[in-house]
Amino acid sequence: MSFSLCKALLLRVHVSPKLIRKIQLSTVPESVKQLQDELQATLGLEGDFAIQYEDPDFGNALCNLMDINELPAGRAVLHLIWEENASASPPQTPSDHSAISSIDTASVSSASSFSPSSSTQTYMRSTSQWPNPFPIPTFSYDIELKLRKGNEVYERAGANLSVTRDIKMEVLDKLAQEMFAIKAYPDKNEIRSVAQELVSKHPCLNEPGNGTGYDGWATSIKFKLGNYRSKLNQAGCSEVAVNRKRRGEEDDSGSNRFSLKKPKRGEVNFIPDAPENYNDESLENERCILEDEMKKRDKNMALVTQKMDITFSLRRKEVVEMQPLVKEMQLRWPALFLKEQVSNIVQHRRTISLEGLPIFVHDDETKLFLTCLDTDPVERVTQGVTVGILTVLEDYVGPNSQTTVVNTAIVLEEDIILDDLPDLPTAFAYLFGLLYGLNMEFPKELKYTFEAVQHIFMELTSTCSQRIRSFKTKLLTKV
Repeated sequence: MSFSLCKALLLRVHVSPKLIRKIQLSTVPESVKQLQDELQATLGLEGDFAIQYEDPDFGNALCNLMDINELPAGRAVLHLIWEENASASPPQTPSDHSAISSIDTASVSSASSFSPSSSTQTYMRSTSQWPNPFPIPTFSYDIELKLRKGNEVYERAGANLSVTRDIKMEVLDKLAQEMFAIKAYPDKNEIRSVAQELVSKHPCLNEPGNGTGYDGWATSIKFKLGNYRSKLNQAGCSEVAVNRKRRGEEDDSGSNRFSLKKPKRGEVNFIPDAPENYNDESLENERCILEDEMKKRDKNMALVTQKMDITFSLRRKEVVEMQPLVKEMQLRWPALFLKEQVSNIVQHRRTISLEGLPIFVHDDETKLFLTCLDTDPVERVTQGVTVGILTVLEDYVGPNSQTTVVNTAIVLEEDIILDDLPDLPTAFAYLFGLLYGLNMEFPKELKYTFEAVQHIFMELTSTCSQRIRSFKTKLLTKV
């Protein structure tokens, strides 16, 4: 009997470091090309990739799959190696939203063209936007078979499937993994959308009664996600472990030096894990290389960008856990304050009418937008300012001339951090990026202004306060 006539093949497929799927094929493909086609169809992948398998004859070392007969019989572990400039597009990962700098970039690169930046990016989610409809994954072969038979009986006789423990555990486990790959803390409506789509795809799972038919599934998914996050926390996943920390904890000196932003459970890449093959010590070495490069007159900006990408997890860990002052961050991470590194969100919303925004949301705009003359002492203007944008005007104005802006700068903790910015919208965009990069809390007197930008214009959060929801409704009705 040839190998291709074996009746089934169970596969564990490593699509990317954060996406590992188990699938079962009813028959073994006749060629490697056919196996690639099967994987693309089953997993919803796009792009070109090679296949490596774990060879049991060599202690499960990876070998390139050149002949289908090389696969271990019955079951095999596969690793997909993506061709250069190609990316995986698994069905649960939205790809129609713009990425924002290194905050939320995601791609899977070829192992042959490995670079620290690509390794870092595989650990980043591409967006916090929840897919609609949610793509229900393919379950193991036996569960899919039971669901298929159950759907046929439901269509013919209207009888629900008797959900056994193995079916429920398989469904909930797979859903929890797929949901976490998109968002660590989906909200109530997002969880319900998954339950609704599950029952829509498999009507035999519909719950009898007068309810929606999926309320019980929504509750089960919610608790399964909680259990899954607990397991990840015990395994050392920084993204969920950080949310167990309590606010107001004092540092070793007995003080809370400045207010950090509370971790938003729906936030993308709040504190990601270190890239593969890196730890804190090796990342610190990369930081030192970056610091040395920043001291040069002619900087290698490609190297700076690469090192900033690879050290992202270390930088976020320091900001969230150590709570350094802005001055300390400037000394330790000078590249963070380059205009090229703060954020590229200027390209997303340059036309925002910012000066009137605080007024519409009933914030105090004088606490954010500062003005002085170029002859005024800057220290006097910035004194007591935690977060602000300073516009410096020319002192002398002729009788028939208009006021001239000579400088636009960002003020953090009473110091000018960035200056010579072209205009106020640009300065605000850089300020917003710095507040995220430094994990600083939005000022209380301006929290609705920043919340409006975060939720309405940047679309970084799915929930908001009643005031911003009302403001958003007014904007939509004016369009």
